[in-house]
Amino acid sequence: QVQLAESGGGSVQAGGSLRLSCAASGDTYTYYCMGWFRQAPGKEREGVASIDRGDGTRYADSVKGRFTISRDNAKNTLYLQMNSLKPEDTAMYYCAARFLCAYPYLSPADFGYWGQGTQVTVSS
Repeated sequence: QVQLAESGGGSVQAGGSLRLSCAASGDTYTYYCMGWFRQAPGKEREGVASIDRGDGTRYADSVKGRFTISRDNAKNTLYLQMNSLKPEDTAMYYCAARFLCAYPYLSPADFGYWGQGTQVTVSS
């Protein structure tokens, strides 16, 4: 099974950018669809962006045009480029994996493997 480790979170002012990374290990990375999720205090975890094994992507409406998900299969790494950040983007961000899928799912319930998360804080 795959193990996931996120990095790249931090504090930024509104309008700024961050790039999150998720390093995968322990299994063949290309077998997995990957996704980014976030959870703010007192809120449910929500899907942000996902990418399938053919590089098809899907985004939450709240981040379309601002965030870009990508994967580097040679480096077993998933990325989330976040631009034009807003205070409402503040949350713990998690990467997740789903084995042998053919569609970019965006519900947390569709993913079985999770990283520990990285905090993103956007100040106004």
